[in-house]
Amino acid sequence: MTLAMQLARHAVQHPANAIPDLALERAEMIIASTLASTAVGVHIDSARIIRDLEKDNQGTPEATLWFDGARLPIAAAAKSNAVASDAAACDDSDMRSIAHIGTIISTSAIAVAEKLGSSGRDVLQAMVLGYEIAGRIDEALTPGRMKNGFHGSVSTVFGGTVAAGRLMGLDQTRMAHALAIAATSIGGMAIAADTSCAREYHAAMSAQVGVMAAQAAQRGFEAEIGVFEAKRGFLAAMGGVQIDDITKDWGESWDICTDMAIKLMPGAHPFHAIAEAAEMAAADANVDPRDIEQVVISAAQMKDWMAPNHPRDLIGAAHSVVYFVAAAIVDRRFTWEHMQPEKMLDPVIAQLQNKVVFDPEPAPLPDRFTHRHGGTVIIKLRDGRSISRTCKAARGYGVRGISWQEVDHKYRALIAASGLPGGRCEEILAMTHDFRSLPDVRGFVRSLTVDA
Repeated sequence: MTLAMQLARHAVQHPANAIPDLALERAEMIIASTLASTAVGVHIDSARIIRDLEKDNQGTPEATLWFDGARLPIAAAAKSNAVASDAAACDDSDMRSIAHIGTIISTSAIAVAEKLGSSGRDVLQAMVLGYEIAGRIDEALTPGRMKNGFHGSVSTVFGGTVAAGRLMGLDQTRMAHALAIAATSIGGMAIAADTSCAREYHAAMSAQVGVMAAQAAQRGFEAEIGVFEAKRGFLAAMGGVQIDDITKDWGESWDICTDMAIKLMPGAHPFHAIAEAAEMAAADANVDPRDIEQVVISAAQMKDWMAPNHPRDLIGAAHSVVYFVAAAIVDRRFTWEHMQPEKMLDPVIAQLQNKVVFDPEPAPLPDRFTHRHGGTVIIKLRDGRSISRTCKAARGYGVRGISWQEVDHKYRALIAASGLPGGRCEEILAMTHDFRSLPDVRGFVRSLTVDA
C-alpha cells in the first residue's frame, strides 16, 4: 500500500468520535486566531490584490470572502481568505518547522463547509485530521526542505486537501489521489517568503491547490499514487527523513495538541520565545535601555536569522529577531503595535538594535526541529552586571498550554480592524468557542460580513 493510500485510509476511516475534545478545542482556537489575523490582513495590499483578482474572475458563488461579503467558488474563497490571514503575520505555526497549517485548514474547511452546509463538528474533525497529516508529512521534511529552499506551503497544502476531502466524503482511493495531486502541484521558495509578500502568496496557493486537488479527485482525476515514496518523488526531492514515522502510532497523540502554536505576538514564530526571554531579562534588569552595554542572543537556530537591523516595514520587522529583542527590552513587551512604523522608528529601540549580537558558540540543539527550543537573552550593563533569562517555549505553544483567555485577548485586539460592529465581533467569538455545536456553519459565515 502506497503512503498516499495509507494516509488516505486514516483521513477517511478514522472514527469521528475517536478525536479527543482537546483536539477539537484547539481547532476552534485556530478559527478564532485565523479570523483575527484575517481582519488585519484584508487591508494589506498583497491580500487586496489577490482578492480583487479572484472577484474579477467571479465564478459560481459558493463561499464567502470574510469581512468582504463577495461569494466565489470554494477554491477562490479559501485562497483569498488564506492570503489575508497570512499577510498579517499573526496566524499560527507548527513548531517543528514553522508551517502555518492552521490558516490553510480553517480557510479551506470553512469554504467547503459553507457550500455543503456542514456542521461545526464536521469542520473541526476535518481540520484535526488535515492538521495531523500535514504535520506528519512536514515532520519528515525537517530540516531537508528548508535547506533545499522550500517554504512550508509544500506541506500545509495537505492539510487543506484532507480537510476538504473529508468534508466532501471522498473514499480512500479518491483521497489518496487528492494527496498525490496536491504533492505534484505545490511549491514555494523559502527565501522569497522571508523577504517579500511571497509568504502570503504561498498560503493563497496552498489553500487553493488543496481544495482543487480534492475537487479533481472527486471527479475521478488520478495522479501518480506512489509520488511520495517513489525515487525522485516528493519526499526524496524535499529531503525527507524517517519516512516510516509518517504513519507510525496513528491516533496515539494529535499534532494539533502537541505542536501547534497560536501567535500571541506578531511576526516569525521562531523569535517569540527569544522575545519573551528578552522581556523577562529586561524586567529583571529594570534599567534604562541607555545603560545597556550589549545584548546577546544565544540560540543555535538563530544563526540562520541574522537579519539586518532597523526594519522599516511589516516584512522586515516580522523577520528581524534583532528588532524583536530590542523592542521587547525597551517596551517590556512585544505585541501587535510593534508591526507599526511608529515603533520601527522609535529612536530608543533603534539605538538598542545596534547593541544586539549573537552568541558564536550557543548550546547545541537536542534534535533536528530547530525552531521549537527557544533560547537565551543576556543583557550586559555598563556597571558590569549581567542578566540572563531563558525561554524554551513561548506563550501559545501547545506544550506550554493554550488558554481561551490568551486567544480571546488576541482576537479582541485585532478583530476591530474587520469593520464589524463590536457586538457582532463578540457574537462571532462566542460561536467560535462552541463551534462544534453549530448545526450548519453557513450562519456563522454570514456573520462575517459587514452587511449581515
